[in-house]
Amino acid sequence: MSLADTYYATATDMLARAREKNMPVIRAVAPLIGASIAAGGVLHTFGSGHSELIGREIIGRAGGLMPVTGLIDPGYGFSENVVGYGTRLAERYDNHYHFKAGESIVVISNSGKNASPIEVALYAKKKGVTVIALTSLGMSTSSKTVHPGGQNLHAIADHTLDNLGVTGDAITEVAPGRFAGPTSTLIGATLLNLLTLEVLDWLQRHGHPLPLVTSQNVPGGMEANIELSRQYRTRLSKLIG
Repeated sequence: MSLADTYYATATDMLARAREKNMPVIRAVAPLIGASIAAGGVLHTFGSGHSELIGREIIGRAGGLMPVTGLIDPGYGFSENVVGYGTRLAERYDNHYHFKAGESIVVISNSGKNASPIEVALYAKKKGVTVIALTSLGMSTSSKTVHPGGQNLHAIADHTLDNLGVTGDAITEVAPGRFAGPTSTLIGATLLNLLTLEVLDWLQRHGHPLPLVTSQNVPGGMEANIELSRQYRTRLSKLIG
């Protein structure tokens, strides 16, 4: 097979296994998020460096939940191992958008060992926020944390989603000892979309409105989003309208 075919075959198999492994966790946390949203709360996300892309997938996303907000690292992950930096990010975010007890945050870190996501998770827990880690358990359980607390992200989180990633993320050997074709974004984004749909399922089954973002490319979409976003105007990092 070509390198692309090899990647596709391996990655889609990983995706199927990741779905099977993580659905019990997704179904356990969806009611927590759903109940929080029904009460007017929001879902928070944080990912440092490339992991931020995964969190952004469900922020202001057409077909996704409106009440999702992200703690964005202006340093693009370059300072993720500077101890104290993640705490400062969380404090600044909290001052603007507010962590509220009973809400949840998805903290994304493929390795689970870097300081910033660990500090964001610790800060959120102190505020009474449920922490859902999205990580590679294979890496997080075998890599020594750089945080002085001594724990990796999965050990701090209340719940953990495992992207089944390998060390170094890439899965396709392109030359002896050299690999390409990462899987963390593909699988991580899918897991978060599955989580979104489980939350919507819970809201619908319990008779709550579905706070869905409508594509602005369909008639009336932007107007609907502006109207829906009014109730979250002080809470969302990406405000629509």
